[in-house]
Amino acid sequence: MEALKVRIYTLWCWTGCGLSTAFWGTISVLCSVFSGGGNLQHLCMRRWSRDNLWLSRVRVEIEGLAHVDPRRPQLYVANHSGLHDILSLAAHLPVQFRWIAKKSLFRIPFMGWHMRRSVYIAIDRENPREAARSIIEAAAAIERGVNAVAFPEGTRSLTGELGKFRSGAFALALRTGVPLVPVTIEGSYRVIMPGTLQVNPGVLLRIKIDKPIDLSSYRRSEKNRLMKEVFEIMSRNLDELRTRRRPDEEREDPLFRWIYGRTGRPDYSSLLAKASKS
Repeated sequence: MEALKVRIYTLWCWTGCGLSTAFWGTISVLCSVFSGGGNLQHLCMRRWSRDNLWLSRVRVEIEGLAHVDPRRPQLYVANHSGLHDILSLAAHLPVQFRWIAKKSLFRIPFMGWHMRRSVYIAIDRENPREAARSIIEAAAAIERGVNAVAFPEGTRSLTGELGKFRSGAFALALRTGVPLVPVTIEGSYRVIMPGTLQVNPGVLLRIKIDKPIDLSSYRRSEKNRLMKEVFEIMSRNLDELRTRRRPDEEREDPLFRWIYGRTGRPDYSSLLAKASKS
């Protein structure tokens, strides 16, 4: 019965996500007629994200909002282990921002249309010359006052561990000189583990926004130094956030209790092993 309930819930969640994506993606494209700068589209993304957090029964705890400065542009860099990193930041980061994303995502129906019409920043990783041009264009946008969010790992971590950083976001930060803000997210990979479609409800996702890094002491050639500093900050924060996880905290969610009862729970170990092999 438990396995059947998991399948029913997962199907319900993915169906709702598809309908929400189609609806808000269409609204976003229509809004782009009136908002060339992407502000209305950002509000659509925020509502889409909240819908999907609710569907997947994810709760979010966020700290460090005092480090978000609405008066000047900032570049936020976050670790990435699942779709819900995107949803949680879109729903809870209290400023207008634009994603820095790989170019292939812009070809996905509805989501890609929204991204293109929302003036998101595309990076072509397969073409170094185009990637360099993208960084120049992104720097110009940030210098005009646009906040941006990047995932420096470049792809999702399969296990929730912090992966190796790519240099693009750090080159962009040093080019613009705007404050770089490390953001650490813990728990996202447990909602839908890579290589699976199963949705695990009740996850408490924790976000820590660290204090901005002043880049005035860095030279443009010091990407590696900056990458190392940010990696150490995020690695330390990730370890600390994990210590806050409480036994059976997912059971606080009523849908989780409907599926698993008083003692059951997802087999995270098996799902993690499957994700590691994918």
